[in-house]
Amino acid sequence: MAQSSTGAIPLVAHLIYRLDFGGLETLLVERINRLPATRYRHAVICLDGVNPLFAEKITRPRTTVHALHKGAGLSAGTHVHLWALLRRLRPAIFHSYNLSAIEYAPAALLAGVPVRIHGAHGREAMDPEGRNRKHNLLRRAMTPFYHCCYANSQAMLDWSRDVIGARADRSRLLGNGIDTEKFYPRWMAPGADPDATAHFGAGAIVIGTVGRVQDVKDHGALLAAFVLLRLRLPQLAPRLRLAVVGDGPLLAALRAQAHAAGVGGVVWLPGARDDIAPILRGFTVFAMSSLAEGTPGAALEAMASGLPVVGTRVGGLPEVIDAGVTGLLVPPADPQAMAAALERYVTAPDMAARHGIAARERVLRLYGMAAMVSAYQNLYDDLREHAAKAVRTCAE
Repeated sequence: MAQSSTGAIPLVAHLIYRLDFGGLETLLVERINRLPATRYRHAVICLDGVNPLFAEKITRPRTTVHALHKGAGLSAGTHVHLWALLRRLRPAIFHSYNLSAIEYAPAALLAGVPVRIHGAHGREAMDPEGRNRKHNLLRRAMTPFYHCCYANSQAMLDWSRDVIGARADRSRLLGNGIDTEKFYPRWMAPGADPDATAHFGAGAIVIGTVGRVQDVKDHGALLAAFVLLRLRLPQLAPRLRLAVVGDGPLLAALRAQAHAAGVGGVVWLPGARDDIAPILRGFTVFAMSSLAEGTPGAALEAMASGLPVVGTRVGGLPEVIDAGVTGLLVPPADPQAMAAALERYVTAPDMAARHGIAARERVLRLYGMAAMVSAYQNLYDDLREHAAKAVRTCAE
């Protein structure tokens, strides 16, 4: 079997679709930067490509980033290219993420990588409930190639075991974590962010969200809900703003939708930003209109920032949001329901403040960054130890 190179520090090879602004990618970078440098090194392998601005967020020395530039469709050559790269890198652990990367475990096995891990961090917009027969056949076929298939929400873990057939002894829950020192409410440091509302104007009531602008996030439904909210509250309409922070393939279409609805002047669509924490402190309410989610880091960052969250009842969102205490839950793809929930906070700022305080307390109690990093390190340590025992047993 291949062993990790560069001394005794083992290498983790992370396989994702693309290294770009997004929740999964942000938390991956956080783990890379925070895992002890004396325990693990890292390589990020991207099936598609790399956004160089986002890659700069990786501060851990000796971390390498590789792009395979996968073509459309099956692209059998990508498996060969990955195998060759893994043979050269000689990682101790192969760690793939989501459906787009699950099929590459055989390449890692053939390359001699001793430990293989797959993470389910969410599902696709075209299959939010995980019912696609072809996709699930692929998941079932690939699961035996992995030593552990974890999920970042209990709902996703239950689905992996019940529908895909992941064994209980080879699957586990690994929740997301948030840096609560970076993400904090405006009221904790009133003078620290004088420009927190500069993007929206004094007295603005800001409905905001952060995330990659792609179909699974259904930002079009959120924009439709915002238009309805303005109609429901004509007296507050001049103060209402919508902010959708993030880049993605549907950003231009969302801008066109805003202008067509006549709200282009009060909808802020800045694309990717690297100042998310102060921007969140300028929001009034955080909204997530997703069709599918794992445990969304964006919602946890908002809660750590003292914001109530209105989210759709999908994936791990009902686990994150304590409905009626830290936020409200609505059905997916239902702008009317989203608008009604947002109206409750807009017209009751005292309730929004109470729920925001409770949201931060919930994050502090359940979703700390240190706990997340420790859980991943324990997973890596446990599986490497088991692999080493298996090799010793075979040798004997």
